[in-house]
Amino acid sequence: MKDQLSKLLPFYKFATGHVSVGIHAVDIAGKTIIYNEKMKEIEGLDSVDVVDRSILDLFQFEQQESTLLKVLHSEKPVLRVKQTYWNRNGQEITTINDTYPIFENSKLIGAIEFSRDITTLERLIYQPLKRYNEAITLSTITAASQLMKDVKERSIKAAHVRMPVLLTGEAGTGKDLIAEAIHHQLSPPNEQFISLYCHSSDKHLIDKFEKELRSLSNCTIFCERIDLLSIDLQIKLLEILNANSNSKNLYIASIGLDPIDLIAKNQLSKELYYYFTTVTINIPPLRERMEDILPFVEDYFHRYLNRYGSTIKEIEEDVIQALLSYDWPGNLKELELLLDEISSMITTERILKFDMLPLHFKLKVQDFNESSKKAEDFVISSDKDLLPLDEYLREAEVYYLQKAMDKHDGNVTKAAEALGMSRQNLQYRLRKIKNGSTPQ
Repeated sequence: MKDQLSKLLPFYKFATGHVSVGIHAVDIAGKTIIYNEKMKEIEGLDSVDVVDRSILDLFQFEQQESTLLKVLHSEKPVLRVKQTYWNRNGQEITTINDTYPIFENSKLIGAIEFSRDITTLERLIYQPLKRYNEAITLSTITAASQLMKDVKERSIKAAHVRMPVLLTGEAGTGKDLIAEAIHHQLSPPNEQFISLYCHSSDKHLIDKFEKELRSLSNCTIFCERIDLLSIDLQIKLLEILNANSNSKNLYIASIGLDPIDLIAKNQLSKELYYYFTTVTINIPPLRERMEDILPFVEDYFHRYLNRYGSTIKEIEEDVIQALLSYDWPGNLKELELLLDEISSMITTERILKFDMLPLHFKLKVQDFNESSKKAEDFVISSDKDLLPLDEYLREAEVYYLQKAMDKHDGNVTKAAEALGMSRQNLQYRLRKIKNGSTPQ
């Protein structure tokens, strides 16, 4: 047996060293046993960094977020989990992980994880239109609504004055697209468009930016989500920008919330805000510019046709109503990811029908439509058709219970107390509603 293992060992070493999947194995205490070359490449660490160290010492996530530790605890496999985290070098990593428990003689001895690196793919996916390998210009950005037409007009002015720009708006609204569009609107043009992803309060990130900035001139620098940096690093960033004021670079920054609220909560440096606020452009959420949805969908399928041969030529009315009745909390990014998922299932279909929508989206639309009912929907007036009593009472109860839960921020105990019922009874009724049954 030992001779057989000794013969196989060189093959195991070669396989783990050259396979295109990251492999990380830990013992029962969470200490590293195997850490192959691909995993080093993915996570930016070396074997000496991980040997005899717990994975909690290496990565900035909580214990319940580690799939390896979950498997050690449950002794059950955890498959196809997407994990995004920051390593010790301040790098954002996104992987798809399959994690398995390892047993010897029916006794748990550790866990092993196989990781596929999708960091580059994630960046591609979460920057709409990037996949088409074309420059993002103001003409490629959908703007059927007056709100987006105003955004494009302000962007043209921002490019003309060539002063620092602050882009505000919720996550997923397309602030990165506007930043790049401003860059391509410049005349004379800048040489490069460079993004600084401020998603980590790691000092090394800003130090590296400071060094690289010394050699950059006549470039557009987009500082994405400066509000996610610590206040100390925001002040450091401001010092760097001021020190490079003669470089002829155009600086654009974005934040995800109202700047006044961020400053009040000490999440945004007032001085850094003043630096960028020469020109401020707010990109409205998708729910406030619903006129942009269908033109974006049509444009998406047109681009998809040119690149991948999509056959969709028409959209069924039920699909249009579903798209327009949803409030899109994830904004443009959420819409495009939905279209990606739909497109991946298309073969020869020419009409986008309701049954082609993913189940999770159908449920979202249903839940949103139920929760968006208003009190006047239950008032009987002469011009309204009467519902059967059972249906009317069911809808009224669903409305009333959801309003009670909203009022108490989802706290079942407080909502049940306010409604004069037991916590168990309210939970039962909420489960029935969720499952689409009538509460009894």
